[in-house]
Amino acid sequence: MGVTIADVAARAGVSKTTVSRVLNGKGEINENTVLKVRKAIAELGYVPSAGAVGLARGTTQMIGMLVPDRARAWPGVVRAVVETLETEGFGLRMLTWNRDEESLRRLGLQVAAKSFDGLLVTEPEDAMGYIAELHEAGLPVVLIDDRFQRPGFPYVATTDREGGAQAARHLLELGRRRPLVVTGPERFGSTRERLGGFVDVYAEAGIEIGRRSIVPGDSDSDTDSDTDTDTDSDFERGRGAVGRARAEGVEFDSVFAHSDPSAAGVLAALHEAGLWVPQDVAVVGFDDLETASYTYPALTTVRRPVREMGEAAARLLLDHVRGSPKAAPSCIVPTSLVVRGSTSQPGSN
Repeated sequence: MGVTIADVAARAGVSKTTVSRVLNGKGEINENTVLKVRKAIAELGYVPSAGAVGLARGTTQMIGMLVPDRARAWPGVVRAVVETLETEGFGLRMLTWNRDEESLRRLGLQVAAKSFDGLLVTEPEDAMGYIAELHEAGLPVVLIDDRFQRPGFPYVATTDREGGAQAARHLLELGRRRPLVVTGPERFGSTRERLGGFVDVYAEAGIEIGRRSIVPGDSDSDTDSDTDTDTDSDFERGRGAVGRARAEGVEFDSVFAHSDPSAAGVLAALHEAGLWVPQDVAVVGFDDLETASYTYPALTTVRRPVREMGEAAARLLLDHVRGSPKAAPSCIVPTSLVVRGSTSQPGSN
């Protein structure tokens, strides 16, 4: 059983009511008492539940944002969020998420201190239940990139399934009828959506993509590819996927990789095998990270509109913070295909 408000009260030598008043900032409380309660909270690692704090909407003009501790793809989102909030007179308080109890405790204490009026969240995974609890208790929350988890509170997502379909249609237009697919993390619904959209388009063209042509690009134990430390791993998994497919005798004239770092690894493996891109094998990635323009050849990819998602999330959250009757429940921002040299030879367009 976790640490309770009663445990904090016992450690601090005060009543549960006093602890609750400290958490909620209500009433006149002796400064020494406040310090004792806060010290007990820190020593015990107490995580305030939504029921332990009053979550009436504040007037701090601040928005909290919970992000992975080493985000690679999220800077574009953060910049868009900051710019949008500034135009509306709001500031941003960043909170990092390491998927551990300490991160959860810090979040709970920030909520208890009413440090912000609403919360933007990216990749909460293990904290989803707690964040949903906060939302149900009255804290406006918006999830950025729901990965088809459908959290039960407002979110901003993108058209992953259509993105996979866009990649497939492009390759079919180029006459590529034997694709290899390097998938993303299986635990994400977005991986299934991208694969589903891709496979469906080929099926409509009368081409079945067999299981041997769908190569897992990671394992369940891997963390998400949206971190700096995982970029190299994604690269190696993309390169390894091509190596495994070739070793197993899988024939392919194109590759659809579910992330740009993975696609970069695919390009490296093809070069090492003496295959020309795009003459022998065309390659399509997903995300349109900045590095997609710097691979050789430059990478054709499905653009995940992170800046637009950040702006949409900020505006959606502000609508809910302000209690606007026009506040949308959620928002979907479309993907788009960016064609570069990995599928198109110079002068072919």
